[in-house]
Amino acid sequence: MTANRLSISQENPHCATSNSSQIDVQTTQEEVYSFFVEIVNKLPPEDVLREFKSLFIDGLDSEYSDYIPGIYSVFLDEHEQELYNTLKRCCYIIVNNWKSNRKDKYIQDLVNLFVNENLKIKDNNPPVVKTCKIWLENFSKSKDYKDLKLFATKYEESSKGHWANRYTSYLLIDQSVNNKNPKEQQEAARRLSKQIKDKFKFELAMYIARSQSAVSNTTRYKNPSILGDQALRLIKAIVLKRGVFSHDNIAHIFIKQTENQTLKEFKINLEKYLFISVENQKSVETWRQQFAHSLSLWKTDYNQEIVTKEFFLRTCNRVIDYFTIENAKEPSELFILLINQGHALTLVIILLKIILICRNSRRHLETRIAHLIRFYENYSEEECKGVINFIEIFNITFAIYAENVEYNLIKMEEEEQSSNQQLNLDSYRVFSQMKVDRQK
Repeated sequence: MTANRLSISQENPHCATSNSSQIDVQTTQEEVYSFFVEIVNKLPPEDVLREFKSLFIDGLDSEYSDYIPGIYSVFLDEHEQELYNTLKRCCYIIVNNWKSNRKDKYIQDLVNLFVNENLKIKDNNPPVVKTCKIWLENFSKSKDYKDLKLFATKYEESSKGHWANRYTSYLLIDQSVNNKNPKEQQEAARRLSKQIKDKFKFELAMYIARSQSAVSNTTRYKNPSILGDQALRLIKAIVLKRGVFSHDNIAHIFIKQTENQTLKEFKINLEKYLFISVENQKSVETWRQQFAHSLSLWKTDYNQEIVTKEFFLRTCNRVIDYFTIENAKEPSELFILLINQGHALTLVIILLKIILICRNSRRHLETRIAHLIRFYENYSEEECKGVINFIEIFNITFAIYAENVEYNLIKMEEEEQSSNQQLNLDSYRVFSQMKVDRQK
């Protein structure tokens, strides 16, 4: 099976330029997609890579003055963006298949095709070939190519290099919900993000178990967080919040109490719910008032309407924006204020409480985390200490409240009675276990 079956000439050195405008771009794209769907399921990865290279890269070193390299004849009539769309979908048809069949190691070879020597612009290249090379160079510098490279990064290597590499799962979630991306990219991003998050949850649970055992080998499972020993104390503090006054129970009570309320009533009660039991009430009063004011001004025309499930979701998503990134470009004032004042844990708990009353807002929240990472990735790790600390606490907190892992805190020794009422977390041990999936 070869690329010639696409009915796009790869070896015609005298293809007339005028023919390009007569080719139906969409029809050609569908033929190309069908071709790669077929061969990726039948041929070895090496042959698939060869076909991809034959279609998009081979021939770009020609010196014929009137030469149009094969498939590029379809796009030369000002269809650069369509070429990008074709490249992207072909890549993700391949990536999705290889990820599903554990052929990950070949994805790096696919990514590397775009740094091919033939793609370098040479003085003797005819104008048409130069245009094709410029387009591919633009693609290799685009966000789309940067997104593609995420799939070639091994989990073990994700913590190396730039600090943002540690949070690939959120960048993948952002890809998975973007309807402008091809369906194959969304599916591959969703699957890989879940794999990374599941691995983090497993390694966290194993680290907790090993770090509390004096006889076990603690080096076998490394701490997936960069918080060090602080991670274990954080987990104990979070898990301790159980029983009648747990975040889960309070969320359940809130949902019941706000049924059939108007939007105005709901906004007032939502603000109270989010800030109940927040420590250092005095120090957070300023930004609590700022949040309450912003929320009160949102959708005032609907204040007397009963909150439907749809409006419940929209309101929770809007609250997430207030606390993270309002315009999908820059961090919100509340986020900056909370991080700068050292209230990362408080912020994470507020975000958690939103998700506990509205699970469907989880994706929206994770995309906003991705947007924060994209904004701050241009800054050094030193400059982003507060943001990184927030994301690390976020990761641990949401791992604890994940649906398939249950953490329990067991008191191992009695504390001595003293006037100091501060809880001694060292007298407790954390135990974790996988939950049984009870599907209805």
